[in-house]
Amino acid sequence: MPSLPSMPSLPSMPSLPRVSMPNLPSMPSLPRVSMPSLPSMPRGLSLPRAVAISTVSQTPGRLLQDCCSVLDHQTPGGVCGCCWALRPRYKRLVDNIFPEDPEDGLVKANMEKLTFFALSAPEKLDRIAAYLSERLTRELNRHRYGFVCIAMEAMEQLLLACRCQSINLLVESFLSTLRLLLEADRPHLHILATNAFVKFANIEEDTASYHRSYDFFVSRFSEMCHSDHQDQETHNRIRVSGIRGLQGVVRKTVDDELQVNIWEPRHMEQIVPALLVNLQQHTHTGSESPAEQTEVCFRELLGRAAYGNINNAIRPVLMHLDSHSLWEGRSFAVQCFQIIMYSIQSQHSHLVIQQLLGHLDANSRSPASVRAGIVEVLSEAAVIEATGSVGPTVLEVFNTLLRQLRQSVDYQLTGYYDDAGKHKTTSSEERTLQDAVIRTIGSFANTLPVYQRSEVMLFIMGKIPVPGIYPALGSPNAGFEGSRMIQVMLLKSLLQVSQRYESSNLLTALPSSFLDPLLSFTLMEDPEIRLLVLSILTSLIDRRHNAARLTCASVTLEVSVLELKEDQSSRQDNLFIRKHAQRLYRHVYLTCKEESSGRGHYQALFTLLAVVSVELANEEVVVDLIRLVLALQELALSNQECLSVFNRCGVHAVCAAFLHLLSQLGPPPALHQHVTQVIEGRQIEASHLLPEDVFSDKHRPPEGELKVDEAFLFVQSKMSGALTGSSYSAHMEHFNTEYTPQITDEDRLSKRKSIGDVISLQIDMHPQYCPDAEQNPQMEQITFETLKSTIEDRGGEEEEEVRRRRMKVVERFQTAPFEEIAALCGSRASLLHSKLDQVFDLIVRPPPSPSGHSPPRCTPLHQMKFPDLCVYQT
Repeated sequence: MPSLPSMPSLPSMPSLPRVSMPNLPSMPSLPRVSMPSLPSMPRGLSLPRAVAISTVSQTPGRLLQDCCSVLDHQTPGGVCGCCWALRPRYKRLVDNIFPEDPEDGLVKANMEKLTFFALSAPEKLDRIAAYLSERLTRELNRHRYGFVCIAMEAMEQLLLACRCQSINLLVESFLSTLRLLLEADRPHLHILATNAFVKFANIEEDTASYHRSYDFFVSRFSEMCHSDHQDQETHNRIRVSGIRGLQGVVRKTVDDELQVNIWEPRHMEQIVPALLVNLQQHTHTGSESPAEQTEVCFRELLGRAAYGNINNAIRPVLMHLDSHSLWEGRSFAVQCFQIIMYSIQSQHSHLVIQQLLGHLDANSRSPASVRAGIVEVLSEAAVIEATGSVGPTVLEVFNTLLRQLRQSVDYQLTGYYDDAGKHKTTSSEERTLQDAVIRTIGSFANTLPVYQRSEVMLFIMGKIPVPGIYPALGSPNAGFEGSRMIQVMLLKSLLQVSQRYESSNLLTALPSSFLDPLLSFTLMEDPEIRLLVLSILTSLIDRRHNAARLTCASVTLEVSVLELKEDQSSRQDNLFIRKHAQRLYRHVYLTCKEESSGRGHYQALFTLLAVVSVELANEEVVVDLIRLVLALQELALSNQECLSVFNRCGVHAVCAAFLHLLSQLGPPPALHQHVTQVIEGRQIEASHLLPEDVFSDKHRPPEGELKVDEAFLFVQSKMSGALTGSSYSAHMEHFNTEYTPQITDEDRLSKRKSIGDVISLQIDMHPQYCPDAEQNPQMEQITFETLKSTIEDRGGEEEEEVRRRRMKVVERFQTAPFEEIAALCGSRASLLHSKLDQVFDLIVRPPPSPSGHSPPRCTPLHQMKFPDLCVYQT
């Protein structure tokens, strides 16, 4: 074939169209051509099987067709396709980068030529990438993994070199190649593909692509994160590669709105569980461990989350912790949400709190350990979020927590945490949950500003059930015991909030709307409730944190050694003490009258009085406090009060310890000298009246009645003489007046049946001072004994009779017509009003006159007649 040696001059082929096909058969040399004598075939190449020269007449047409295909950069199927020199230049450049031995690695010089060609002719990038992908696929099918790695390295270098708009021409082939490697069953190919994808993810593209899809990579990398390969080292490498691959997907897609939305639930439900599974592993340390890599990826994922994507990222976390029962351990759940709270933007942290609160409500029928774990996570999350507010739903947070307390009380009383009564719970588990809720309330409150903490305390106070005042927070089945338990827990919550409450203004810290109901609890018969109230009052008044130095009542305390922080009372403090001091002293006095008071109550009373004297000390306050102490001493000596010997000794001990401290805070030295003299006398002969003996574990109260010698008592006249001639002289008239606690309507909250105290102040016990009694001698006189006998007298009715009457009343209200019930209630109301009028006529009388004659009765206001000039005409 004489014309074959001239084939290298193909670029001058534009004259080919002028060749006419009828002249081709006249070529004389064609029949003498033999196939083995082709001199231009490269070594190692052979004719494809598809090439077959059947007849001589078809050969020239096939040759022309092959030449045209070469010019069109198509894969030739004839003789020219077997000639390496006739292949397109980009293919020859690609082929040159592969060495004869794959161990030699990529031919760098030829790779530089290929890169230069790609940069010079960017329109050829898609063909270069397609051919590289074809070569890699062929080598992969032949299991020649060395050449596969070389082809992958070449694609990476081209990808990194082509940082321009034409990179999209290369990416499609690149991603399809990665899919082939990830679908293979070789772990080292998975790692190779992952490393290449991470390099691609770090490239910042100028233009976005609208048609790319990363769904396959998300699912494949997530699957690699769950690898359970037998070899531990390979197992770790595959998981780390999967984590790095997910990190690359996030980096590539999260900042580009035109890419696939990685925050969709279908993607987050694959990515987040894959990360959490590896986050639980702590057996390996180092930068290449799955746990370390997972934490880095998880933080980066959450750090890139916008406001609308937080919920989609948190919801799979909650589902994973539920499905794997990870709330009960609490350690991993807390660690997980610590990472979340520290990683997300601070202005979005309240969304995490809302998710946890909603999840807590959703698990209200779960075991106590699960609920306690969620509450513990809430507490830790609130501590981390201490830089700002919980969000716009502050009261919702506390309402949810209080609702959990109510449900926990119901579960504790019934023994089941579901309505059907199938799942049992124990009191210890519920108490653990209740303690966690109380700590969480304190943690949330500490994240709030001062003004919001005051609102939170008022909110909690409004939720405390008080008979006759506030509605019961517990369920109807809880009863009195349930209400008492909720009272205790909510007061503990108040104590948690008040312990870190710092306010320079007591009028703001203790407004009347909060102080009034709080002081009312000192009249409750439950000793735990009274102790909590005293602690709350102390923590709110103690603004300079002196209470920690005054927790132990002792007659050896020295103010100079205690280093108390004192400051002059401000105008607001003086207003507060003038407005609320008498009510505060009154409740201290009534607390000392409680028979159920123990060692903790007397210690708390001493601390409260000491804090008041340090924080609000002035001449008037000191005088009132001394009068209160003297009244308490008389209370302990009185035989009318049903106090035990221990209670009397406790009151004497509190008086001695407090006077010893108060006398060192400013009064004249003569007062301190008198107090010290009494204390020294007690130390010698009456140590049972001192706090060191009364509040010790070895205390043995005296047998029989407690008798105290006058030498061991604080004398008012001596104290008055000690204060005379000093700045306290202006208050001496007030000092010489005996202290008497005011009796108010809130005494009805007391369980001591102290209504006799109210009546004793309003009823004159002498008949000669009662003109009404002289006019109507048959009128019965109401005394304390009469009321006592009335209350204790049951009229001979047994418990069964009472129960029978109650059942009769219930049956009547269930079966009787409405008109009959209305008439019955109306008649009873009229009867009640008439009885009340009679009682008021007996007890509401003016006090006796000092002259011995009773003043005339005042005309009721509604019966007064005013002059016409004083009446406002409308």
